[in-house]
Amino acid sequence: MLAREIIFLVEEAPEGGYLARALGHSICTEGEDLDEVRAAVRDAVRCHFNEKDMPRIIRLHIVKEEVMAL
Repeated sequence: MLAREIIFLVEEAPEGGYLARALGHSICTEGEDLDEVRAAVRDAVRCHFNEKDMPRIIRLHIVKEEVMAL
């Protein structure tokens, strides 16, 4: 069965920039900003799958941690 969609968890990296990890696949990439991450994710997906198994949709779940003082 073909995967119609692939989901990436995108988090801020401790050293700066962003880290994107695919859920259920061994794909991980990074970028300095979200535009760079989007391009890197597309490239990584194209490299990981052959044309016949390529997902039709890439979904990014962007997690941003915010700390607030009281």
